[in-house]
Amino acid sequence: MKQMTEQNMINAFGGESMANMRYRHFAIQAEKENFPNVARLFNAIAHAEFIHAGDHYRELKHLEGGFLANSMGAFGPGDTSKNLGLAIDGENFEVTEMYPTYMEVADFQGEKSAYRSFDWSYKTEKQHLALYQKAKEAVDGGKDVELDTIQVCSVCGYTLEGEAPDNCPVCQAKKDKFVAYE
Repeated sequence: MKQMTEQNMINAFGGESMANMRYRHFAIQAEKENFPNVARLFNAIAHAEFIHAGDHYRELKHLEGGFLANSMGAFGPGDTSKNLGLAIDGENFEVTEMYPTYMEVADFQGEKSAYRSFDWSYKTEKQHLALYQKAKEAVDGGKDVELDTIQVCSVCGYTLEGEAPDNCPVCQAKKDKFVAYE
């Protein structure tokens, strides 16, 4: 793997790993504040971020040793409204800056499997952003968000609300590969 794509993959792994942990902690806070659907959303998306991190990590199987991961991390947790704002900021960064740039570099360098890993995450992060925006609007209005079942593809992390599709729109995995958060 070419050096720039490799470093971007390391950074993406670091960012997705931190998002997974952040969202797990945010879910605990949402539970404490009696926002069970927001907590469920944070846990579902934490699972998706775990899948993204795993996809990126597998792309780095050729490495051995320690490497610096320079990743965007949202710090300063607080109440659920603030935590949703941090999540929105992080997802927005991934959608508008990080993944588009990483995909362009991987494409330029001919790194097809890295491009696929970045692309799957990018397409999913758009869904996360929309779901977090919906949740923040509800919480800022003093209510828990109304959500149907949240489905997460265990292959690529694609996340949606409602019934799992017959095939994942991102990776084409079959319906039985989706994990439901009810």
